[in-house]
Amino acid sequence: MQFEDLYQPLSDDVKARAKKIKLLICDIDGVFSDGRIYLGNQGEELKAFNTKDGFGIKALINSGFEVAVITGRHSQIVQQRMSSLTVQHIYQGQENKLIAYQELKQKLALSDEQIAYIGDDGPDMPVMEKVGFAVAVNDAHPLIKRLSHYVTQLSGGFGAVRELTDLLMLENNKPLTSQGTSS
Repeated sequence: MQFEDLYQPLSDDVKARAKKIKLLICDIDGVFSDGRIYLGNQGEELKAFNTKDGFGIKALINSGFEVAVITGRHSQIVQQRMSSLTVQHIYQGQENKLIAYQELKQKLALSDEQIAYIGDDGPDMPVMEKVGFAVAVNDAHPLIKRLSHYVTQLSGGFGAVRELTDLLMLENNKPLTSQGTSS
């Protein structure tokens, strides 16, 4: 099965970039979620996460890829969700995402070309300008789409992360499903 059979055609450049990836870094709001934040009367915060994205992340990790999240906000919900997906590298409260990016790159001994980042808005731009494979969700800000190597067909919070994990796995000859993986 090829990625094009499921989503959209890929350029040779995108295929070449995807083959080099060892680490996927994701933003949260607008990427894993639809960007909306629900606040209750008592100050509680709620977010919705797509189980398809979760399945894709777990399958990617089970296939040997590293996964990280870098987000500007602090949220116990994000900690719980990413921990349940076995994401090992969780950076919250990162106003300057480049600091976390450089730390991750050094910690995992990776080059820029081996790192993909998926984002949706201005705070993601500095990291997206560095990585070997910059990806924007379909409903990202136009400036983010313009600097991306690939724009997902799906929107943030509605399967865009899964689309990217499928792309990475298929271009690296990994099966899309993994026994025992729950989302």
